[in-house]
Amino acid sequence: QVQLVESGGGLVQPGGSLRLSCAASESISSIYAWGWYRQAPGKQRELVATITSGGHTYYTDSVKGRFTISRDNAKNTAYLQMNSLKPDDTAVYYCNLAVLLKAYWGEGTLVTVSS
Repeated sequence: QVQLVESGGGLVQPGGSLRLSCAASESISSIYAWGWYRQAPGKQRELVATITSGGHTYYTDSVKGRFTISRDNAKNTAYLQMNSLKPDDTAVYYCNLAVLLKAYWGEGTLVTVSS
């Protein structure tokens, strides 16, 4: 059972930056997809960004140009670099790993954008 451990959340002012990390507890198969999701208070969980083992990326419209998803295969870790943060980005952020027809979730990390 792969476990995902997230870090990097916190309180940041509007316009600021944060980098989230998600580390897997074991080596990942060569074919996989990482994803970052978020859930704001009172809202449904939404997909923010994904990256495949082939390097293909996807971003939801609201974060394009501000967020960057990446991964380090040697460290079994995915990242979400978040720049120009807005109050609407406030949410619990979850990482997801899809591999070998299974999906694994992190426990979530809170990002609060407020002055």
